Amino acid sequence: MGLAAARTLLILAMVAAGVYLRESRHLRPLLWGQLVIFATAWIYTLSTQGPAGVQERLGHPYYYIVSLGLVAVVALWLVMFWRGGAAWWRWPAGLLALATFAAAGSRGPLLALGVGSLAALAVGGQRRRWWVMLPAAAVVLTAFATTSLHVPFKPLDRLLNDQTSGREYVWQDAVRGWETSPVGGVGPYQGGPYLTYLFKDGCQLTPTLQRNEIECPQQLSRWSSVWLIAHNAWLHWLLESGVIGLSGLLAVMGYALWRSVQVGDPFTLAVLYGFTAMNVVDVVIAVPSPHFSELWWVCVGLVLVTHRRTA
Repeated sequence: MGLAAARTLLILAMVAAGVYLRESRHLRPLLWGQLVIFATAWIYTLSTQGPAGVQERLGHPYYYIVSLGLVAVVALWLVMFWRGGAAWWRWPAGLLALATFAAAGSRGPLLALGVGSLAALAVGGQRRRWWVMLPAAAVVLTAFATTSLHVPFKPLDRLLNDQTSGREYVWQDAVRGWETSPVGGVGPYQGGPYLTYLFKDGCQLTPTLQRNEIECPQQLSRWSSVWLIAHNAWLHWLLESGVIGLSGLLAVMGYALWRSVQVGDPFTLAVLYGFTAMNVVDVVIAVPSPHFSELWWVCVGLVLVTHRRTA
């Protein structure tokens, strides 16, 4: 109950932050921190592993590779929807985010980018911004080109891979774990031991740190199950909070998505719909996180208080 209350309060705090900010343009300062993250990822990977590290997928000592790709997607949206931003910094910032996204080679963020950009295009105000689809199209076309021309760049090749990377086993574990406590779930952050496909590997740090032979500290090993995820947001919520918790989550998500269409702000549409799409294969709304799940709940707060469609 204590963990459930703490998680709920953190979510409500992020929603309240969105209510306070009122407009998505007040989220723009996030971009500067994200550019620092991208620079750190490139510097760390190249300095410790060289170009071979990029071939194995660009990483970051703190952000997981998939998380890095998702943050790059958010940065692309911030750049594209920044009305009035000067071209001299938007182009370099956008290209750095796009290069980071491509080098991370994560299919979940590609799904988020495509669906979120399409949502912003379809209902994001009266003006039709066809160019919002350019980053997703550019990445996919480049991936096809490198494959056709036999250019060896593994991260882009991975974007065309249809394998689930073992997620189906994690989903089965989540369902079996939920069956042990179907009404109220096993408890927030308590689902890890039930995800046996992941739990058997023990404490692991980011793949980038593992490639540099940096092992999980012994004092953290006992907490290795806390942040294991079911790689599907709804199965994860079902496992941890049962039918009751999942019903509440679906109600909040459905209302937020409906309100975002009414409001018509391109950035909040992109975040809410893009993250929702990625939740099919990952869990990107569970708090706490390295800022991206908090952003989703802040956007929920934004759509609660905005009453007019933006142009």
